[in-house]
Amino acid sequence: MAPLKAIALELTLGSKEVLSLEQLCAFDREVNEFVDYLFGARDPRVRGWLMLDSYLPTFSLTVVYLLFIFLGTTFMKNRLALSLRGLLIVYNLGVTMLSLYMLIELILATWEGGYNLQCQNLTSAGEADIRVAKVLWWYYFSKVIEFADTIFFVLRKKNSQITFLHVYHHATMFNIWWCVMNWIPCGQSFFGPTLNSFIHVLMYSYYGLSVIPSMRKYLWWKKYLTQAQLIQFLLTITHTLSAVVKPCGFPFGCLIFQSSYMATLVILFVNFYIKTYQKRPSRTDIKEVPQMTELKNGFHKDYLMVVNGSLNKKTQ
Repeated sequence: MAPLKAIALELTLGSKEVLSLEQLCAFDREVNEFVDYLFGARDPRVRGWLMLDSYLPTFSLTVVYLLFIFLGTTFMKNRLALSLRGLLIVYNLGVTMLSLYMLIELILATWEGGYNLQCQNLTSAGEADIRVAKVLWWYYFSKVIEFADTIFFVLRKKNSQITFLHVYHHATMFNIWWCVMNWIPCGQSFFGPTLNSFIHVLMYSYYGLSVIPSMRKYLWWKKYLTQAQLIQFLLTITHTLSAVVKPCGFPFGCLIFQSSYMATLVILFVNFYIKTYQKRPSRTDIKEVPQMTELKNGFHKDYLMVVNGSLNKKTQ
């Protein structure tokens, strides 16, 4: 009887696993049917590409990312921060090289397709459109790779770096670019990633060098990186809205959404820039810091005035 019970148990567990798999597939179909209902028919040229046919992988990885931030910071609270210096050097070098590849390939692909800088539709460049779409898939995939930025902050206990701007930017970009790749994987979509890839070459090379202590004294240009990011967003908004002024068949709703999203990044980055680089000294700081006027005989003038005043009183 025991073997029969074991077989029955295996069949029961197997049927439950099959049932749960079927339920997951049914849920996946429902989610994707809803997304298709919202946005319409997808671009057939990218069907079958990794992670694009279903929204669940992108959504699930985003949820895992957000959970890791919450659970990871809690876990690391009473533990020593990790150094990860070697891993950070390799990671930043890798993202720098990926960004450089995307920058060069986007320039070459759009040049080959004769892309119009003001407005470019989705179908007029033929094979060059497919080439652009393949690079933009890597751009989409790079957004999940960049989740590691936050993971390293958590493990190194750099919690001050895990701001709303940081998490908002990382989480939303990955999901937005899943939509971009399914509905507008080329054409006007090329401009923002081209600029962003250039910025990321500068940014991740800076991060990689900053891990090396002997290089930190030469890294004076962090402030200008933030300025470059702001210029990037403003140029992307201008480029996007130029297709509204002179339309070429690129979906109007996508143009408005992209402009609105970029506007939120401009607001958040301006706020970050002001708080980080334009701090005004508080009243207490002003009181605590003495005014350095001039030195006389190696002593501060105010010091000599105090000493002379006390000596005069004694002589009197």
